[in-house]
Amino acid sequence: MGRFGLSLILGAAVLAALLLLSVLYGTTDVPVSEVFTAIVSGLGFSAAEPEPMHRIIFDLRLPRALFAALIGAGLGLVGVVLQTTTRNDLADPFLFGLSSGAAAGAVLVITVTGDVLGIWTLPLAAFCGGLVASGIVLALVQALQTSAPEKLILAGLAVSFLFAAITNYLIFSGDNRAAHSVIFWMLGGLGLARWETLPLVAAGLGLILAYALWRSRWLDALLAGDITAASLGVPVKSMRFRMFLVAALSTAAFVSVAGVIGFVGLMVPHIARGLAGPLHRRLLPLAALTGAILLTGSDILSRLLLAPQELPVGIVTTSVGSAFVFLLLLGTRKHGR
Repeated sequence: MGRFGLSLILGAAVLAALLLLSVLYGTTDVPVSEVFTAIVSGLGFSAAEPEPMHRIIFDLRLPRALFAALIGAGLGLVGVVLQTTTRNDLADPFLFGLSSGAAAGAVLVITVTGDVLGIWTLPLAAFCGGLVASGIVLALVQALQTSAPEKLILAGLAVSFLFAAITNYLIFSGDNRAAHSVIFWMLGGLGLARWETLPLVAAGLGLILAYALWRSRWLDALLAGDITAASLGVPVKSMRFRMFLVAALSTAAFVSVAGVIGFVGLMVPHIARGLAGPLHRRLLPLAALTGAILLTGSDILSRLLLAPQELPVGIVTTSVGSAFVFLLLLGTRKHGR
């Protein structure tokens, strides 16, 4: 068995263990037997009335664990796609204004409109904000009549700053009592994890995974540069736009329910490449698994570090990510690059 296969098996085992720990540990710890009983009861296989602890496990902790795994996997995949298409090892989903647009939409709901559509109000507003931001980025690049990676990054940064300014204005001019909710959401959290919104997250993950695997050979060709890729029949300009659009749609789905969780999309591709190599047929599945492990573990830490108070998961991922970037830069210097 090669290193890739061993990495998949070990990664799957680690993820399964983390998912179980995520359900077991919280404000109140529960035994393993209670978890399986709660799942059986929640799925309707038991005629007995579910106990309050069973409802907590099935309705709160289990969807939260699944959200962490799905969103972590999705952000890892988006990071791989963006780093390949922009040829920038520091590219991640939040470099292109996607998170800033989603944050502006969510803050508008929290500070101004309120939950006019019930539980779906915040996710829909954040999703629409992310789409608007990505649309502006694509329109800017289209107006420049180029798909050069550096232009895409600059357009993303400009849009990111624009929506960050809008978000800050909404926070400053809105209800001060909503400030805590705004800050917690902008730092990332999985408190909105519910079975009702799970299909949105699953759709985001399915979209980026299916499209990236479908175009994995094109992504491989881009590793050799635009000229080489074009000589191999890859429509470089249109492919870059499509990849960015798919990444934007997926990121908007993730951010709409989890807030701004930084650095996952930056770290995961580097870790996965070290285990699977640069070719995307192997890189993509391992990146998804690595991202799921990273975010699930970070969510467990966010609940335990200040228990019973919950720490925004974005603080954990940002702390780990900053250390990772330091190590990455030191490694680059060591190898003389």
